[in-house]
Amino acid sequence: MRTYRELFRAPEFTPLFLATTAQTAGSTVGGLALGTLVHSATGSPLLSALAMFGPSLAQVVGATTLLSAADRLPPRAALTVLPAVTALGTAVMSVPGLPVWAVFAVLFGLGPLAALGGGVRGGLLHETLTADGYLLGRSVLNMCVGTMQICGFAAGAALLTVLSPRGTLLMAAALYALAAAVARAGLGRRAPRAAGRPSVAETWRDNALLWSSARRRRVYLALWVPNGLVVGCEALFVAYAPRHAGLLYAAGAFGMLTGDVLVGRFVPARLRRRLGAPLRLLLACPYLLLALHPPVPLAAAAVALASVGFAASLLLQERLMELTPDGLRGHALGLHTSGMLTAQGLAAALAGTLAQFTSPATAMGAMAAASVVVTLLLAPGLVAREHGADAPDAPDAPDTRYVPDGTPPAAAPEPRNAGRHADGAGRDGAR
Repeated sequence: MRTYRELFRAPEFTPLFLATTAQTAGSTVGGLALGTLVHSATGSPLLSALAMFGPSLAQVVGATTLLSAADRLPPRAALTVLPAVTALGTAVMSVPGLPVWAVFAVLFGLGPLAALGGGVRGGLLHETLTADGYLLGRSVLNMCVGTMQICGFAAGAALLTVLSPRGTLLMAAALYALAAAVARAGLGRRAPRAAGRPSVAETWRDNALLWSSARRRRVYLALWVPNGLVVGCEALFVAYAPRHAGLLYAAGAFGMLTGDVLVGRFVPARLRRRLGAPLRLLLACPYLLLALHPPVPLAAAAVALASVGFAASLLLQERLMELTPDGLRGHALGLHTSGMLTAQGLAAALAGTLAQFTSPATAMGAMAAASVVVTLLLAPGLVAREHGADAPDAPDAPDTRYVPDGTPPAAAPEPRNAGRHADGAGRDGAR
């Protein structure tokens, strides 16, 4: 599967794509409305940042309690119920007179469900497509996210000028409900990918298995930390430029879309692994310019350039799938999503706190500098692994195939997606 036409002919990919589109649009419009609502009510950079990115902190609760269900629930049912519940919660937040503390209570209540939804979607995508089509499919979903963020932030900014923030939240709730309807009507019935009942104990056991490999740990840290610190910069856009925050978010989404298209479709296989660290540096360095508070057009250009670097996640997620047993891929992707969003939420809180005591521009510069430092510290270990220095991780070999009862196989075969570097057709990933 090497072309977009072949991809959209695959059964169930189109409804999954459309449901993801509606859900991303709802998240984008709703996040901008919430950030604006809380900032206008409190005037606090910290609270406005937490309104947009703070619910990501609750992802850690889902990652430690619910993720075993990602491979143990029927995908269609899960992808119908989860956005429907999110639609209801978003509608509740639009109720006039609802205090700010109640808005945050609902937001943090929805966070664990988002962790589970990310795992279910990732696992279903891998199950739906052939081995050589997964990376292209993941890249297309990333492009969908980038496009919907551009459109969503632009539409959200327009809606905020016509409607109140609470009215814009109702529009976001309708988009979540649309995602649930598309999943229910378009996806087919599939059995769960793994046997057994989901439980907190199973979640912890699977997390421990995934975290037991030093190679996977390095990949997870590279996926979570540099990315999260830069999203901390993004969390300050409303406080940094209240009248132009929508423009800055749209510029970032455009840059992310550009990076996904270039890396996901056109970069040759021989160059892919060499681009990881440079892309993560690109993700952070342009934000150092924003510490000088340049004019808005220059700031938007810097944000767009930096966001091309989010494509580094595509390269790292490909590596993660190579290192993950078949029956744990949904869980592994859910853990990645939860850890990434948790890191983003923590970074948003840290950035908001720094901005509270200094300024949004100063806080952006500090977060970008921290991202550069972390990337430079992680790069040597990742490069060594990519060039074959994997011998120290040999004790991890028995977990290369997942067995539901936890018993390792006598002889673990090579993961079925190993060696998918040759064609260069696609890439997986998310911000």
